[in-house]
This record gives sequence, C-alpha cells and structure tokens, in this order.
Amino acid sequence: MRRGAAIAAVAIALGVSGVGAYRLAPVAESAGWREIAWPFPRDGWPAGRAFRCDGACAGTELYVRAKRGFCNCDRGVADDDEVDRVADIDLISPRFAAVAPGEEVGLGEMRGRARRYDLDMLDDVRHAAIGIAVSRRCDLFVAAAQGRGEAGAVQRAALAFLETREMKVWATAALDGQ
Repeated sequence: MRRGAAIAAVAIALGVSGVGAYRLAPVAESAGWREIAWPFPRDGWPAGRAFRCDGACAGTELYVRAKRGFCNCDRGVADDDEVDRVADIDLISPRFAAVAPGEEVGLGEMRGRARRYDLDMLDDVRHAAIGIAVSRRCDLFVAAAQGRGEAGAVQRAALAFLETREMKVWATAALDGQ
C-alpha cells in the first residue's frame, strides 16, 4: 500500500496527472493552431484552454471549457438564449450582438447549438464571434471563437478544430472531471 501511495505522490509531484497529460498534449499543430494562455480572469468556472490559429484561419482565437453540472439534463442546450448565456462570448467583450438565429451542431456525441455574433472590441475594432454550447448528460462544453474574418469562416475553423481527435479526447476528459 505504501508503494502505491509513493508512486501516486511522485506522479502528482511530476505533474503527470490525467488533466496534466491532456493539457500538455500537442493539439492539431498541423492545422496551424497553437495553445496560448487562458486570457480571462477567474470566475465561477474552472479556466479552460485557449488557442490561436496561425494557419489558414490566422487571427482567430478559440476558448473552450467544460461547465460540469450546468446543463438541463433533459433538454440539453435548448435554444439561442441559452447559447447567449453560457458560451462565454461576454468574456471576450461585453458588447456583443447576435447577427442571426443559431443552428444545431454536434461535436462527437455531444449535441447543442452555435450562434454568430458581432463583437465591439475595446479598441473599437469589430470582430466576428461564434458561441458554441453542446451538452452531454448534465454537463456543458462551451467554445467561443473570435476573429477579424467573416463569421462563417470563423465558425468553420473552430468546428473543424474541435472535431480533431486531440480536442475530443480533452473535452471528454474535462467533462469527466479528469
């Protein structure tokens, strides 16, 4: 028993916990995405992961995180108002406006909605943004992407990145509390 406890202590000290392993895994480098520091102040949810695209979607940033125990267990993400509330668009800029009704999306086994927004940034530059909220059981996985490009291009780039194997593995681990 002592040997197992010692191994666990060493593993924790070396940072090889399940979360650490997922956090450190390289993600879709070939697609031009690279991980950056989570840019937002602490709030009621754990910090997520942030990425910047330097490839074909250059200038697009994506912020993702799990919100465990936050979703309606029966209906999942039911409507656009819910996407507006939970997708973390307000972290990027408190001045955002939806430009169209949302649409149904799926990420692996998770289902929910995506919605496009215009953001007025602090430097008075307008950006396109996408809010994505999908659920699994009673848990929510949210993503917010923003960039200077056209909203449809930002959405396609974000969804393609979220569909990579690495991101699906990380999202599952985050929703499982690992």
